[in-house]
Amino acid sequence: MKHIIFIILTMALFTSCPNKNEVRYTQNSPEIEAYKQLLKDYEMGNWEALQVHYADTAKIYYNATEKKPRTISESIEEDRKNSAIISSYGYIPNSMEFEMVVNKDGETWVNFWGVWQGRLAENNKLFEIPSHMTIQFVNGKIVKEYGYWNNTEMVLELKELEKKGAKESAAEEPEDTINN
Repeated sequence: MKHIIFIILTMALFTSCPNKNEVRYTQNSPEIEAYKQLLKDYEMGNWEALQVHYADTAKIYYNATEKKPRTISESIEEDRKNSAIISSYGYIPNSMEFEMVVNKDGETWVNFWGVWQGRLAENNKLFEIPSHMTIQFVNGKIVKEYGYWNNTEMVLELKELEKKGAKESAAEEPEDTINN
């Protein structure tokens, strides 16, 4: 009887110990590689390939709260519009850092930090914007993506260009003349 109790207690001890092989943090994972490919698709403007990385029900929060999620289709449409006013864009390669974390609830998240660089098509002005993304993966697909950056300087430049264009356009309009 003592042997049976000893065996049961030993088995309980070994089965209750956390799995030492469980990876909770890494900088190399299939999810990180998938996000790297997504960034390449973004930089190439390959919107169809980019969409494949997301679950159909994915929620995207770029500089937004949980109250204002976007769908992947809405996000891609916004990226398409933005790429039309930018002559070149992408992340500076040596600025990119990735990590994957499995949290206490067993959720898989990839964190990304990088510096986005882009030039406005209208005046060739260069912008460098530090960015952070945190992305939840389920079964190899993105189900949530949060992105944070401050693009105020770029928005202000676009508004200035718009004002300048409006002034130039108004100055070029011919005066009304009445022909009798």
